[in-house]
Order: sequence, then structure tokens, then C-alpha cells
Amino acid sequence: MPAKQFAYRQNAAESHSNWADTALFGLYEISKILCAPMETVTLIKRVISVLENFIDLNRAAIALFDENQEPDMIVSAKSDHVGAKAYFDSIPEQVLGQIVTSKMPLIIRDITQDKHFSFGTAQGWELHEKTCVIGVPILDRDKVSGILFIDRPTPRNEKESLAPDRDARMLSMVAGLLGQTVRLHRMVRREHELLLKKSVPDHDPAPPSSTENGPNRIIGNSPAIRAILDKINLIAKNNVTVLLRGESGTGKELFSQAIHMASPRSKHPFVKLNCAALPESVLESELFGHEKGAFTGAVSMRKGRFELADGGTLFLDEIGEISPNFQAKLLRVLQEGEFERVGGTRTLKVDVRVIAATNVNLEEAVSRGDFRADLYYRLSVIPIFLPPLREHPSDIPLLAKQFLKSFNQENNTNLSISSDALEVLSHCYFPGNVRELENCIRRTATLARGSDITAEDFTCHDDNCLSSIFWQKPPQEETVKHSCQSKIGLGGVQTPCPSSSTCAAAANQGDQRSQKEDLIDAMEKAGWVQAKAARILGMTPRQIGYALRKNGISIKKF
Repeated sequence: MPAKQFAYRQNAAESHSNWADTALFGLYEISKILCAPMETVTLIKRVISVLENFIDLNRAAIALFDENQEPDMIVSAKSDHVGAKAYFDSIPEQVLGQIVTSKMPLIIRDITQDKHFSFGTAQGWELHEKTCVIGVPILDRDKVSGILFIDRPTPRNEKESLAPDRDARMLSMVAGLLGQTVRLHRMVRREHELLLKKSVPDHDPAPPSSTENGPNRIIGNSPAIRAILDKINLIAKNNVTVLLRGESGTGKELFSQAIHMASPRSKHPFVKLNCAALPESVLESELFGHEKGAFTGAVSMRKGRFELADGGTLFLDEIGEISPNFQAKLLRVLQEGEFERVGGTRTLKVDVRVIAATNVNLEEAVSRGDFRADLYYRLSVIPIFLPPLREHPSDIPLLAKQFLKSFNQENNTNLSISSDALEVLSHCYFPGNVRELENCIRRTATLARGSDITAEDFTCHDDNCLSSIFWQKPPQEETVKHSCQSKIGLGGVQTPCPSSSTCAAAANQGDQRSQKEDLIDAMEKAGWVQAKAARILGMTPRQIGYALRKNGISIKKF
């Protein structure tokens, strides 16, 4: 192969790798937005704002259609409704019609060379400037429910020639996520309107009470927990795969049980398995089963968890810990519903809904090559982010009372908890989340001298909190090798902690100020576009995002 051709292919491969890393991080940021409880307009504005940081675009708008395929909502991040509508109305009808009819992305690389964009028909466009436009359909099953449309500079050279195609691929993935979210929002709105029509407000409504989802003991009255339970009620009726994300101790298993109990599969088995607790050889046998004589000690045939869960739900905890080799085997079952027992040749087929859970950053694992991208997309059809306890402290008193009630029933005691004790708990950090709170209540109840637990009964009252070690040693993110990355302080992120003598000393503020100034200077030069600032500093947009959050820098909106 000629040296020039080889160098071109090598550069193209490196460019594709950088783009894939950028796109993955952008999709991760957007998925977090789509999972947050907010109005549809606000949600779409934030999605477009994220796109502006990952795509070199001039303008962008998202239009959602009603049942008659007419726009009933047009949103742009930089304009109000009037400006967004004017931009969308300026797009030639033939262009929009082609996107709706084909249900495929449309790329026009240069509007000055396109017949649809002429001086007589395309108002609001600078037709003397080379501009590329990209439109992708937002699908609700097989029906077009909207269009995501952007315009960007036309590539100036061969090196940039693939940019529109890559942008179209990323926009198509974003449109796919948007389609599911918009559909859920509309279902909630229709059900809410139906309930309003059926309700007869002839008396004052009762005050809100805690939400306890039957045997699953999901307790909480905060907006965060209520939003998650509302989402569970929507997705439970479908058979889509769910990925529960959150820190350890946030109750991922309980939420998975809630999904199962609210689904049509509730009368069938709910089977669970912790993937991190077993080595790969044992994990394969546990999930797929084994035939008699498959290995030493296999004295009889044994069904695996997939067979046991047939018709029901399989909960796979710590999914981020499985090896790359086993990931390929799991992917086949998720795609085809087929597998063979260890030592067997007969293909078995099952009908199982999989709910996975992890506290690992799967996006980073995919970027490092530790986790398969195709398995990630297969698992993360509906991601649900469970908030740490410190983000919904209003639920702490409810949880504490329930844990104390359970303790009393188990030990035949009649302990109560005082209001000042609940106040102390409400201001605790709880790095172990709900699990740590439960342990704290049980430990304190066991050692309590009276019938009423007070603030003085807690170990933290004497500055002996058992979890204080976690505040002293904050979790470190990946080691940064590039000098520019070290310069702006990507080496670690300080975990927030309560005011206590056990907390670590603050970092040197002079160094932080210098790091912050360097980062702001790069962002100013890049027009506050993270992708451009990353190129200036020789970093990736993902690392720029970490640095901005670490230094407390808010993105400027224009």
C-alpha cells in the first residue's frame, strides 16, 4: 500500500476513534437530561444546548408533530417560540417532506448548490454562504413524530468531509432517544388529563403521604422518588430492557422488583443474580445452566437463571463487572433470546425481561474498551438514574422511621426516635446511601439506653462516624497523562462532605484559580463550545466536561 494512502487511512481511523468518544459522551449527557423530571420544552432546549457543545452547528431546532403531522411544538435553544418557528418555517417544504416520507436522515452538503434553496423560495438563509443542513426524523414506532434539524458550515477540505455524515449519525441516535422520551411524556399527559376528567373535587384533597410500593418497600415522598415511580409505572407494561444507574446503596434491587411487580410478568418468577460475586466460569453456569458431566462436580443437569426466569424478569446486578469474553455471550441472549447450557449442544429459547444495574460509569468503560458498545446500547434502552440519598434528604425521616419499625418488629421492642435525632440524620452525608442509613438506625437502636433515640445516641455526636473515612479519601477519577489536562486539574474530584473535623483539608486555592483561568481562557477562545476548547487544549470533550464541573464553571449561553 502506498505510504500516502496508508497515512490517510491511519488518520481516518484516529479521527473516527475521537469522534466515537465525543459522540458517546454527548449521548451520555443527553440521556441524563432525558431521564430528569422536567417539562418537554425545557428538556428539548437542554438537549439542543448539549448538541451545541458537540457539533459545530450554527442553528438547531426540534419540531414535534401532532396526530395530523402538523407542528404543534417548535423549540430552539437560542430563540423563543417565535424565533424557532421562523427558523423552521424557512426550511423548504420539499426538504421536510422528503424527511417525513423517507423516514431517513437527509444531508444537503451545500445549500448554494441545491435546487430547493433558491433566492425565490428560501427566505431567511444566507445563500451566498456555503452551508450544510441536516435533518433527521424523530420516530414513534414507525410514525414520524417530529424532526431534528440543524445547519452547520460546509466542510472546507477533505479532512472535514466526513463531518456531516458523523453529525447525522449522532443526531439520529439523539432523535431515537428523543422519540422514546416524547412518547412517554405524551402518555403521561394523556393519562393525567383522563384522571382530571374522571375526578370529582367535592372535598379537600388529603395531604401527601409517603409512597410505599407494596412489598418492595420503596419509601419516599420527594419529587425525585415520585418521578422515578411515575416512570416505572410507564415502562413496566412494556418489555424493554432497563438499566438502573446509581451509587451503591441507592436501592437498585428494590426498584427492579417494583418494575417487575407493576408489569404483566408479575405472576411469573423474579430471579436475581449479582454478577460481581462470581468468577466468569461459575457465572456462565449460573446464568445458562449446565449439563450432567459438563465439568468436574456436575453430577446432574442444572437449569440456569435464564431458564428459571422464563416468562418473568431477570435482574442482573453489577453488570459493569463482567468480563469482555462473557459480554459477548450475554449479548447473544439479549439479542436472540437463545443460549446453550454449559456442556450442551441443544439451543434453548426463553422469554425473559432483563433489568440490569450498575454503579460503574459504563460510558468510560466503553471508551476504554472494557465494555462492549453494542451490549451497552442493548442494555441501556431505558436508563433510570437513582439519586443518592443526599439529593433527596426529605425522605430520610420517612426511611428512618420505617427502619426503626422493622427493627422493633424483629426484636420485640418499642423504640421511638426523637425529632432532634431525625434532624441530625437529615444533615448527614451518607456515602453508603439508604443501606448506610438502615445500618445506622439498627446500630443505634441496638445500643440505645432508653426507649427514645435522641441525637446523643448517634456515633457522629462524638465525632466517631464510621463512614468518615470515605470523606477523608474522595474517589479519584482516571489518571490524566497529558500536561494540559493536569494543568487544569482533572486529576481527581473532591467528594462533598459535611462540616466535620474528619473532612479533608481544602485544595490549594491558588492552584485552583490558575487552573480555572486557563480553562476559561480556552473556552472564551472557542466561543464556549466544548469540542473546540478540547482541540485547543489537546483534550477530549469528555475531559473538558469534567474540568468544567470540577472548577465550578457554568457554560455561557448565547
